[in-house]
Amino acid sequence: MKTTGDQQLVKRINRSVLMRLLRHQPGRSRAQLATDSGLTKSTVSLLVRELIDEGWFSEISMAAAAGVGRPSTPLQIDGRSRGLIGVEVAVDTLRVASVSLLGQVLWSTQEPLRSTRPEDVCSRIAQLTVVAREELVSRGAQLSGVGIGLPGAFDELTGVVRFAPNLGWRNVDFLPQITQALVHAGLPPVPVHVQNEADTAALSEYEFSDNDGRDSLIFVSCDVGVGAGIVLNDRLFTGTRGMAGEIGHSILELDGPACSCGRRGCAEAFIGSGALGQLANVQRSGHYLGVLLQNLWTTFDPSVLVVGGASCLHFPDMVKLARETLQNYATDAGVPAPTVRVARYGLLASAVGAAALVLHQYLRPMHPSGRHAGNGHPAVDPALLQAAHASGEPACAR
Repeated sequence: MKTTGDQQLVKRINRSVLMRLLRHQPGRSRAQLATDSGLTKSTVSLLVRELIDEGWFSEISMAAAAGVGRPSTPLQIDGRSRGLIGVEVAVDTLRVASVSLLGQVLWSTQEPLRSTRPEDVCSRIAQLTVVAREELVSRGAQLSGVGIGLPGAFDELTGVVRFAPNLGWRNVDFLPQITQALVHAGLPPVPVHVQNEADTAALSEYEFSDNDGRDSLIFVSCDVGVGAGIVLNDRLFTGTRGMAGEIGHSILELDGPACSCGRRGCAEAFIGSGALGQLANVQRSGHYLGVLLQNLWTTFDPSVLVVGGASCLHFPDMVKLARETLQNYATDAGVPAPTVRVARYGLLASAVGAAALVLHQYLRPMHPSGRHAGNGHPAVDPALLQAAHASGEPACAR
């Protein structure tokens, strides 16, 4: 038995428990954290001191309380000392955002995706990531990790993009390439996580929301492509090979409009931004978006359905009609419909969610890597990235 390793894991788990408690209810004191976590007061005191020193927690200043005795000091997640960087590789755009631990967008940029060659994409991501880190440093914050969202099926076990049709990618060994690009750009060693862009968009709502998603939420992204990010039982549901949520080519109408995939009647043929531009039939698209939401609702039973992407931004009436369609199905069945709302971060949803992926991973130490199919997230260990800096070789997923 590796006693040291076991102790480190227990410590990580205990730290994550305290962080999750404080994220759910800011203002808890050390004593309250001990009571709510079941940990001893001495353990909580020690861990809280470490978390404050490392910039994860901060104490809330308060006026001296009247009466006898020293009042308990309330704590909160520190929104200033640490930051996260999220990157979205969209079909024709790169978006990068620096985000606080509380989900505040500190800085963002976007630019056209001028080349879809994997090496060019990785090089540009690395350059923009370095700029984003410099912005964090100028605010006095240190970088805790980088997340990247991609428009395709990402294999968590291998770090390979299996299929990204709108980029023309198939079996691209992405994780080593982006790791090496970040090394060459001069980024200090930090965890690097990768996931499908609809999955990261879901995390922007799940990790930085007001808890209306509880433990289940589905994000439907309507852009050039159509996809879904699914959070079930407090975990991303990505499937065995990262292809869960590829709903754009689910059939909504037999012999319907032609789709780019060669089939007919796909969701993308009704809801994708290209289809809307051609058909200009918002009413029909809104109805079919409602059908798609109904199918996701009855399949996964989420607490919240979130819709986002360019189609929803440019055609807000489509979302209204989708809600009405879903409500009609719920009324016919005699059951309450789930909440449907628009993405809080707009077109930055996936980039912000990629940053949230770093936090999502950190708070779940029992699933630290892609070795658990469908549960974990591929990550480059900081120590491996440090070794890559020294050797010039790319780090590998743990």
